[in-house]
Amino acid sequence: MPVPCPPRRGHPPADLIRQREMKWVEMTSHWEKTMSRRYKKVKMQCRKGIPSALRARCWPLLCGAHVCQKNSPSTYQELAEAPGEPQWMETIGRDLHRQFPLHEMFVSPQGHGQQGLLQVLKAYTLYRPEQGYCQAQGPVAAVLLMHLPPEEAFWCLVQICELYLPGYYGPHMEAVQLDAEVFMALLRRLLPRVHKHLQQVGVGPLLYLPEWFLCLFARSLPFPTVLRVWDAFLSEGVKVLFRVGLTLVRLALGTTEQRLACPGLLETLGALRAIPPTQLQEEVFMSQVHSVALSEQDLQREIKAQLARLSESKSGPLPQPKARLAGAQAIFEAQQLAGVRGGTRPEVPRIVVQPPEEPRPPRRKPQTRGKTFHGLLTRSRGPPIEGPARSHRSSTSFLDTRF
Repeated sequence: MPVPCPPRRGHPPADLIRQREMKWVEMTSHWEKTMSRRYKKVKMQCRKGIPSALRARCWPLLCGAHVCQKNSPSTYQELAEAPGEPQWMETIGRDLHRQFPLHEMFVSPQGHGQQGLLQVLKAYTLYRPEQGYCQAQGPVAAVLLMHLPPEEAFWCLVQICELYLPGYYGPHMEAVQLDAEVFMALLRRLLPRVHKHLQQVGVGPLLYLPEWFLCLFARSLPFPTVLRVWDAFLSEGVKVLFRVGLTLVRLALGTTEQRLACPGLLETLGALRAIPPTQLQEEVFMSQVHSVALSEQDLQREIKAQLARLSESKSGPLPQPKARLAGAQAIFEAQQLAGVRGGTRPEVPRIVVQPPEEPRPPRRKPQTRGKTFHGLLTRSRGPPIEGPARSHRSSTSFLDTRF
């Protein structure tokens, strides 16, 4: 009798994975009902990790890309067939080979991976010409293409850029600057000694945070951990990125010994990029991420405070944090509301009762006074039909009974 192989360290056993797959199949089969009534279950299952076999099904549902694709079924095909802007096509072409060069999808310049990435990024520059192309969109689109067809990957990229991280990939990147200030304020509150050390050695958040947040940690964490971060990010929004960043800083500089080993700027940046892989294993790392004491209310309060401070000291364009939605539930509710206003939601089935073809006149109450029951029957049935007399089971006395 074969003995089942034990699960790898830190990985759930096969039976547990199958149970999670069945839960996700059940939830996604009734997605609107699940999101309306059981979002907490969706969030908890995302924190546990979406099974690899179902990410292609779950990611578009979480970010609302399936609704965009349904409402605009021909948009991607038209963008993919249209010629791109020469300036963007040249820049995108130079970046294609840099996206996961060791992955089999992106090894060959003529392979489906690089060609699909070219089409998705070109389509976005045509879809949002005022934003164009940002180099950090490359690894994000590449991770999406590893799991999704190009059209679905495109709509997921649109949702990430416009709803999860608006202002990140535009020409000014104003939202990145705001979130950098928010991150330092959170460090000051949650990790005051680490914050003091970073201030002393001159390591500002813009030296390390953009690579983390803009690429959704695709270049900074082991790939299995990246996927777990994305599962939670698509469910709960940008709050997850702050939690991951705070966890990385604590792992790199959380102890006195670690800070003493980093007396300058270069050593500190090196420590932030050289966290031992054993501490970044997905199960261990994500349990620490979800234990960070940062709620959505805390984050919004800090964003509001930093936005007010920036508005006093900055004359350029300011980010619009109201446009950023806090994860899958907020996106679902916004799409439901837009569907009601635009009339795109399916109508509720109604029971229709057909009226009678011809209205019947009201029946007149027969006059029974002084008449026999036999006479009433005769008048109601019309003139008698010729033929043999019908035998009546009733007796003569009954027929002659007067009322």
